[in-house]
Amino acid sequence: MKKNTVFSILTCSIILFSTSCKKDTDTTESSETMSDNLLLQDYTGPYGGIPAFDKMKVEQIEPAVIAGMEQGLKDIEAIANNTAAPTFKNTIEAMERAGSGLDNVFTYYGIFGSNMSSPEFREVQGKLAPKLSEYTSKINQNEALFKRIKSVYDASQKTPLEADQQRVLELTYKRFEMNGAELDDVKKKRYAEINKELSSLYNKFGDNVLHDEENYITYLTKDQLDGLSEGFIKSAAKIATDNGKDGQYAITNTRSSMDPFLTYSTNRELRKQVWTNYYSRGDNGDEFDNNTLIAEILKLRRERVELLGYKNFAEWRLQDRMAKTPENAMQLMLAVWPAAIARVKEEVADMQTVADASGQKSDIEAWDYRYYAEKVRQKKYNLDSDEVKQYLQLDKLTEALFYTAGRLFNYKFTPVAEGKVPVFHEDVKVWEVTDLDSGKAIGLWYLDPFARPGKRSGAWATTYRSHTTLDGPKTVLASNNSNFVKAAPGEAVLISWDDAQTFFHEFGHALHFFSSNVKYPTLNGGVRDYTEFQSQLLERWLSTDEVINQFLVHNKTGEPIPASLVAKIKKASTFNQGFGTTEYLASALMDMKLHLADPENIDIDKFERETLAELKMPKELPMRHRTPHFGHVFSGEGYATAYYGYMWADVLTSDASEAFKDAPGGFYDKEVADKLVKYLFAPRNSMDPAEAFRKFRGRDAKIEALLRDRGFPVPTEN
Repeated sequence: MKKNTVFSILTCSIILFSTSCKKDTDTTESSETMSDNLLLQDYTGPYGGIPAFDKMKVEQIEPAVIAGMEQGLKDIEAIANNTAAPTFKNTIEAMERAGSGLDNVFTYYGIFGSNMSSPEFREVQGKLAPKLSEYTSKINQNEALFKRIKSVYDASQKTPLEADQQRVLELTYKRFEMNGAELDDVKKKRYAEINKELSSLYNKFGDNVLHDEENYITYLTKDQLDGLSEGFIKSAAKIATDNGKDGQYAITNTRSSMDPFLTYSTNRELRKQVWTNYYSRGDNGDEFDNNTLIAEILKLRRERVELLGYKNFAEWRLQDRMAKTPENAMQLMLAVWPAAIARVKEEVADMQTVADASGQKSDIEAWDYRYYAEKVRQKKYNLDSDEVKQYLQLDKLTEALFYTAGRLFNYKFTPVAEGKVPVFHEDVKVWEVTDLDSGKAIGLWYLDPFARPGKRSGAWATTYRSHTTLDGPKTVLASNNSNFVKAAPGEAVLISWDDAQTFFHEFGHALHFFSSNVKYPTLNGGVRDYTEFQSQLLERWLSTDEVINQFLVHNKTGEPIPASLVAKIKKASTFNQGFGTTEYLASALMDMKLHLADPENIDIDKFERETLAELKMPKELPMRHRTPHFGHVFSGEGYATAYYGYMWADVLTSDASEAFKDAPGGFYDKEVADKLVKYLFAPRNSMDPAEAFRKFRGRDAKIEALLRDRGFPVPTEN
C-alpha cells in the first residue's frame, strides 16, 4: 500500500518483501543524467496515467532508485532549511509531496521483488538495501527538519488544526519520534548503522525462503497419484513438463500445491516428504538456512529500541497500534488459545478413530492432519471438499467479487481490452472500476492470479497509485495477487473454499484502496492490527445466499450448487477451527515471545521447540509459519510483533458481521452497508481506528463474537 514516498520508505519492506528504502552517495549517475529513465517518469496514457510494465527492465532499477533518492533528499533539505516560520503548509504539506519521484520507481521495484523476481534483480536488491536504509536514516535524523515538525506539532496542541491535518501531523511527529529523531549524535549514528544492517538481513532472509520454494519440488510418477483429483493431476503434469520433466507430476513447494496434496494423497510417505519440504523452508542447515539470520535480527532490533529507551521491540512497536501494549495483545491471544487447543484434541480424536478403522495403526502426525480431517468432514457432515471445489471456479468467483462490490460500494468492473493497458506478465488481467450510477472513474484493478517461478508465495494486495486530493484527485491503480495453480488447457481453474475466502479477503484490501476519500497521502497508510479487519470482513460475503446462488455453478454442467450441499457447507462452517485457529495463533504467539525474550545467545531452533512445549502445542500440527520462513516478521518489519493483528482484526470482524446478521436486509442491508463504507473503508487512516469502529457499531467490539464465530465456548459471567 503506497503512501507518500518519504513515509512509505519506512515500511516498504512489507510491500517489496525485503527492502527498506534509502540513499546512495557513491554513484557517478545523478538525477540530472537520469531523466530518460522510464522508471522515474510520470505515468502516461489513459486512466490518469498507467505504469509502463511492458517496458520495465531490471537494469533500470538501480540508477532510478539512486536518482530518486538524490532528489528526495533535495526536497527534504529545502523543507528543513526554509527560513520562513514553520507552518503546516510549508512543512507537513510540503513533506507530503517530498520524494514523489520515487513513487513510480517503487511500483516497478515492487513488481520485480514480488511478482517477477530473478537472480539479476535479487543482486540489485541486495546492493540497494543498505543504501535505501541510509536514505531513510538521513530523513529521520535530520535535526532541522524535526525541529520544524515539532514546532508545528507543539503549536497544534494549543490550537488544533482541521481534523485530517491534525491526524497527518500527529502521525508524522510520532513516526519521527519513534525512529530516533530526538537521539543524540552518537546514538543516531548507531541507530542508522543498525537499520542498514537489518535491511541486508531482511533481504537475505527473503531470498533464502524463495530459494527453498523454487528448489524443493517433489516429482511423482503415475503410480503415486492415488487420491488426487483429475484437475490437480493435469496441472501437476503441466508444471512438470514446463520444468523439463515430461511424463512426471510436480508438487511445488508452495501452499497452493502442498495443501491439496496433503488433503487427498493416499501415499503417507509422500505426504511426509511434501510436508517436510514445505515446513523446512529456511531450515535445512545449508547456506540458505535462516536461523542464524533470525538471531542477529532479534539482537539488532532489541539494541535499536534500547537506544530509544524501550525494554524490547514489542513495547516500542505496539505503542501506535490498537493493542497499545504487548500485554494487551498477549491477553487476547491467550484468552482464545485454551479453547483452540482443546478443539484440536477433539479433532485429533475424531481423526484417530477414522485412521484406526482404515488400518493406520499409528498416531496422527502433522502430515496426516489435512488428510484425515477431510475424511472426518466427509463422515461427520457428508461433505467432500473436492465436490465443493467443482463449484468454485476462479472466473465465476471473480464475478462474485464484482457483484459484492456493486451491492456494497456501488462499483462497476469492466474488462479492459487486452493490450490497452500494459501488464508485466501475460497472466495479468485488468478491469476498469467506475461508479455504477455516475460513471465516475475510480481506477483500475489488476489481477495476477497464478503461481510461477520468481513470484513470492501467498496472496497479497498493493497499489500502483493511491487516491489523494492534495494536488487534484488521483484515480486508484490497485492489484490483487494470488498463487493459484494454473489449470491444464481447456480446464477451469478450481480452488478450495479456503482459497476462495482468501480471494475475497485480498479483494477487501482492494476495495479499501478504491474507497479512500483522503486528501493527504500519509492517511492512506494503515494501523497494522486494524488494516486486516476490512479484508477479513469481506470474506463473509462469499457465504451469502446471493453469491452462492448466482456464482457457484458446476464447472462441467453449469448447474447451480445444490441446496443440500450449501446446507452441508454452512453446517460445517466451524469444522476444523481447532486446526485453523491453533496453527495461526502459534505463529502469532511465537512472534511476540521471540521479541519479548532476551536475544543474547538465543538458539532459534531450541527457542521454538521450548516455547511450543510451554504452550502445550499439539504435536499433530505445526505453526502456520515456522520461524525460519516467517517472512511476515523477518523479511521486513511490517508484521514484527504484529502478527497477532489478524486475530485482533477478527474480533472486530466477528462483531461487525453480527451487525449485518441482525440488520433487516442482512449482509446487503443498505443502511449498514453505507455506514460500513463511510466509517470503516473510506476514511483509511484519517480517523483513529477505535473511534471509527465505535461510529459504525455504536460501541467497542467484544471478544464473545469471535468465540461464537468459531464455535468455541463463550464464558458466562458470574
